[in-house]
Amino acid sequence: MRAGPYPTGMNRVSKGRDRRRPHWSLSVAAALGTLRANPLLTALSTLGMIIGVAALVAILALGDGMEQFAREQIESTTDLQAISVQTQTTERLGDVLIRRTDPPVLTPADARGLETRIGEGGRVVLSASAGVEMRVPGDDARIGALVRGTLPDVSRDGRLALEAGRFFNDADLAAGAAVAVLEGRLAARVSSSPSGAVGRQVQLGTAAFEIVGVLGEAARGPAAAYVPLTAFGAVSPTAAERLPTMMVVAERVEDVPALRARVESWIQERFGARAAQLSIATNEARVDQARRGILIFKLVMGAITGISIVVGGIGVMNVLLVSIVQRTREIGIRKASGARRRDVAIQFLTESVTISGFGSVLGVVLGLAVVFAFAPVVRSLTNAPFQPAVTWVSVAVALAVAVVVGIVFGTYPAMRAARLTPVEAIRHE
Repeated sequence: MRAGPYPTGMNRVSKGRDRRRPHWSLSVAAALGTLRANPLLTALSTLGMIIGVAALVAILALGDGMEQFAREQIESTTDLQAISVQTQTTERLGDVLIRRTDPPVLTPADARGLETRIGEGGRVVLSASAGVEMRVPGDDARIGALVRGTLPDVSRDGRLALEAGRFFNDADLAAGAAVAVLEGRLAARVSSSPSGAVGRQVQLGTAAFEIVGVLGEAARGPAAAYVPLTAFGAVSPTAAERLPTMMVVAERVEDVPALRARVESWIQERFGARAAQLSIATNEARVDQARRGILIFKLVMGAITGISIVVGGIGVMNVLLVSIVQRTREIGIRKASGARRRDVAIQFLTESVTISGFGSVLGVVLGLAVVFAFAPVVRSLTNAPFQPAVTWVSVAVALAVAVVVGIVFGTYPAMRAARLTPVEAIRHE
């Protein structure tokens, strides 16, 4: 009779001094001994799982990186995560629009009160805007500028990078100071350098403003000039009639629905019966579209990589079935020595899970190596600051998939081995 790991396991089961050990621990020890005794078979069994898990980890890391990159682009170039609160200055009576005589006006105190309510989940911007003509002393060119009257808090917007000077402060707001912070394109019409524009005077509409700061180039939109909200009305008679709009900007796109509910609750408490005269608008349709797009990408790519995992699991099952045929007599000897069906089943399940687990660990390493080697190629071809994102969730998913695949595809071989009768197994040639 050929020697192998099963007689060793049989002897361990038969020894009286090991009877105190639980049967499952003996089955685990026998399974690990089999894998060590057949390194080539173990390596071939593991190969499919390595490739499958490597593909899964690579896709998850690339998908998370793409989601992070897309989110950064969305938040820096659009207002998807913004909630607009605006006063309705008119109402409809029948088929006629009538101007309200005393509409509610949003104030800086309202903005700070709402920001306190929502906490760190977002920031509040109170502003009013108007397009005016900007004139530079000594220059007859006509320059269009979008004047934004706002609060000093707007300087916390990461898209507003200060190149020179300062942003206006609370003292400027309280005094209604005629000071302005120009976006780079407007400042370039005043001076060739950002620092040279600071301290100069410009005409914004009907009022003169002193430049106290210069911002970097805006990524999109018209060239803007920022002034204290209390000085905004001086730029034109039309601007003086405009009521400020409150923008609540969420930290993440996914937080918009919950944040909107808190904003609606605050408005109801703050304005009571007049809350109906304030409109709340979001880009929730586009938010849902962006969320669905990212989810579909993950599901599709996950399904594709799932095929690789299934193929790896089938490989594990095939190798175990072949192993059962080769070791049938050994299984019979072990069962004749007192091993129960459950012991044999646990042994083969342990082999399957061990193969899958070992393959998943190697697959995680291989997948991460491929992703980080591929990322520079993406950056060079697209000129985009793309970085793969590796999270503990991705690693946990890969390991969990390995355990599930080991159990699912190891169950049939394990049950087939467990159902063998000792007599038939020992007589097997």
